[in-house]
Amino acid sequence: MAFFRSVTALSRLRSRVGQQSNLSNSVRWLQMQSSADLDLHSQLKEMIPEQQERLKKVKSELGKAQLGNITVDMVIGGMRGMTGLLWETSLLDPDEGIRFRGLSIPECQKLLPAAKPDGEPLPEGLLWLLLTGKVPSKEQVDGLSKELRDRATVPDYVYKAIDALPVTAHPMTQFASGVMALQVQSEFQEAYEKGIHKSKIYKDGKIIPKDDSLDYGGNFSHMLGFDDPKMLELMRLYVTIHSDHEGGNVSAHTGHLVASALSDPYLSFAAALNGLAGPLHGLANQEVLLWIKSVVDECGENVTTEQLKDYVWKTLNSGKVVPGFGHGVLRKTDPRYTCQREFALKHLPDDPLFQLVSKLFEVVPPILTKLGKVKNPWPNVDAHSGVLLNHFGLAEARYYTVLFGVSRSLGICSQLIWDRALGLPLERPKSVTLDWIEKNCKKAA
Repeated sequence: MAFFRSVTALSRLRSRVGQQSNLSNSVRWLQMQSSADLDLHSQLKEMIPEQQERLKKVKSELGKAQLGNITVDMVIGGMRGMTGLLWETSLLDPDEGIRFRGLSIPECQKLLPAAKPDGEPLPEGLLWLLLTGKVPSKEQVDGLSKELRDRATVPDYVYKAIDALPVTAHPMTQFASGVMALQVQSEFQEAYEKGIHKSKIYKDGKIIPKDDSLDYGGNFSHMLGFDDPKMLELMRLYVTIHSDHEGGNVSAHTGHLVASALSDPYLSFAAALNGLAGPLHGLANQEVLLWIKSVVDECGENVTTEQLKDYVWKTLNSGKVVPGFGHGVLRKTDPRYTCQREFALKHLPDDPLFQLVSKLFEVVPPILTKLGKVKNPWPNVDAHSGVLLNHFGLAEARYYTVLFGVSRSLGICSQLIWDRALGLPLERPKSVTLDWIEKNCKKAA
């Protein structure tokens, strides 16, 4: 968890960007924690031996069980649909979306502690859930929040490393560089060099200091220069819903892969960030806002449904995609989109860009369905997040992926702890050539 200090450096990044233009059935296994036991480390100390024995039993009794067939399409198609990873913290269902330790997003919003009554869930509560599979009390969340704040000091050399980059450097480049600079003080690396066994380690840029009265998400908003209570609530929601999305996506898999070599959390998370920075993964959220603004530039804020249809077809006919629609796994509207829409309806129903996003929800899916080439025409998480951030003044679209990275650290870090605790091995899949495929598949046929 040490690399959570990197969040403190992120207000610097934004300033540099500015220099450029049924509930009971699904949760009955959960245990509400006793407020008398506030220490997350103690929780994990009890749980880890139990889960280690569980893993041994699974390997002994079920090790030879087959999970499915591997086809050539899977091998040459980016391993889509191939079951090949153990990822405890979340599971993605094509129809109902992501579940964090068995809980859907609406269930998390109902069960996890919030900063205020009927508010959005605190990210620290989700971190506790991801690590333990249990819903924490508000007191436990407050204790964890304090611990994270106590770990939040960033050495000056990290800021210097970031500032040494040109101001034109993408914020994700700056973020990854800052995390790599933090690696100099890696406790994991120091302990490993001393010979500790891998299973024993669980563990004009104005800088706005953290506010010790605020939680993780609230502090993130504050350190970016936003103190509107609604923006703090948005950041709590944003970090929570972006924290994890099972293990097969680029950033999560990259973090897991690199960590399997016993690279420390800084190296592993920095690698994950570089995957997140790709246009086909994390950069999608900035592309959505830029595309929506291009609609406004050409058609005006009061765009009609017919004008919008024409612009969507213009985008598609030019060989481009409509950003924010479709998903590699989901086959229905992303529940992360839905909860953001509910937030907008509650806090900014008259925002022109939100109203445009609502029109897109009506216009785009039928057009994509008509094309016949799209498996999922429905909006994903990226279709909404930029408009919410823009409404509260965070308009630097290039910075949005950094927000994604800060959020995803919760899931990647939680799984990394369990990778270490369970002693999961070095990841080393078998690769084959096209000649091998042609030769062996012909024999099989």
